[in-house]
Amino acid sequence: MHQLNLERPLAFFDLETTGINLTRDRIIQISILKALPGGEKTQRTWLLNPGIPIPQESSAVHGLTDRDVAFEPTFSELAEELAMYLDDCDLAGFNILRFDVPLLIEEFYRNGKPFEMAGRKIVDAQRIFHQMEPRTLSAAYKFYTGEPMSALGSAHSADTDTLATFHVLNSQLERYVGTELETEEGVLVPSPVKNDLNSLHELSMGRTVDLAGKLYYNDAKQVVFAFGKYKDMTVFEVFSKKEPSYYSWIMGNDFPQDTKSWVNSIWREVQAKKA
Repeated sequence: MHQLNLERPLAFFDLETTGINLTRDRIIQISILKALPGGEKTQRTWLLNPGIPIPQESSAVHGLTDRDVAFEPTFSELAEELAMYLDDCDLAGFNILRFDVPLLIEEFYRNGKPFEMAGRKIVDAQRIFHQMEPRTLSAAYKFYTGEPMSALGSAHSADTDTLATFHVLNSQLERYVGTELETEEGVLVPSPVKNDLNSLHELSMGRTVDLAGKLYYNDAKQVVFAFGKYKDMTVFEVFSKKEPSYYSWIMGNDFPQDTKSWVNSIWREVQAKKA
């Protein structure tokens, strides 16, 4: 293993939270592994009381409940200690640019202790992974077949792309049928790739409802919003109780027709229940 070439400490950190909304959700666990220039490592983990209920969907991911953190300190109570532990550190993690760093900054600011980012370097292993292992069709074709896509014909022509995709899917079936998958929540799914279109469709769509990803299924298989002020709330509840006019707003704005079709079907369910 290469030793990191460091001029000052590099803090690898990860958060467990009440959800994924950067302004509304809160940190309930933070773990920091500090790599020092001489090769030494120290690691600390804190549990925090977020001050708001932890949704069941979030608990299903990280296993932490309201009871687990009821008597833990709040972020405000730990802010000074965390700031000191991260003092003069650069930051590292996996997908921290889009979520962990912004949420950490939000928590510090929310509690009146701005977290200074000027001068700190950020290393995101996910960004490096995606750049060094690109998720393009040509990269997939090379990965699964061992040959460059140029062997099929002109690059980026529609006929070459469709033929390459055909070969990629067939190679995926050969490679993955009978192979288990570990989800982001750590759940092992036995053989999710099967040689039938229903299974391949479910694997491709995941929890997404509409093609634009504006709606998704929650753990209870209910359709919820993936955007806006009612993010993570069920469409049925918003239309029936919270704000029925939200339906008209969606239908009158620039949403894809497929999204509007799903929204309209749920609106009809609401009206049918009222009748």
